Amino acid sequence: MPPLVTRTERIAVFCGARTGHREDHADFAYDFGRALARRNRDLVYGAGGAGVTAALADGVLAGGGAVTGILPRTLYDRDRADRARGEVFVVRSMHERKALMYRLSRGFAVLPGGIGTLDELMEVTTWNQLSLMQKPIVVVNHRGFYDPMLAMLDHLVTEGFLSPQERLLVRTAPTADEALDLLGAPRTTALAPA
Repeated sequence: MPPLVTRTERIAVFCGARTGHREDHADFAYDFGRALARRNRDLVYGAGGAGVTAALADGVLAGGGAVTGILPRTLYDRDRADRARGEVFVVRSMHERKALMYRLSRGFAVLPGGIGTLDELMEVTTWNQLSLMQKPIVVVNHRGFYDPMLAMLDHLVTEGFLSPQERLLVRTAPTADEALDLLGAPRTTALAPA
């Protein structure tokens, strides 16, 4: 029997409750979840029971990690929270949801998603910019999904609305392992079979 691993750190992952038009978004999220668990990090997510969020949570659980979902009562039915994985906390509002996710997490990864995902990314970036917290943020830019948004952030620098130092608050990585490196998740070494 393998030794128990005490997990003390969680990564919040922002991503979509839909799968999008490309099946590989969900596949990548599942693989990201497995990589997160392999790095001895647990997941905090929006408790969706469908789309990219569900694939992500499935990957973490398949890898032996723990999953904590947080969502407001108003989204319980819409996001199919009855199918959410892991321990689920239902809160009163989106503000409470985000505040609890931020408090429980040591860093943030962003996978493909829509307006809600962008909202969460921009809010944690703003909190870091204002020194309300100091936690790493990594956009996992799988197959260039976030290229247009990253170009917009660069445009804000060019136009003088964002300093070059502030632009560095949002880091990018094309793969799960590179993202987890930037989030400070230690690489583990596999034990050789006896």
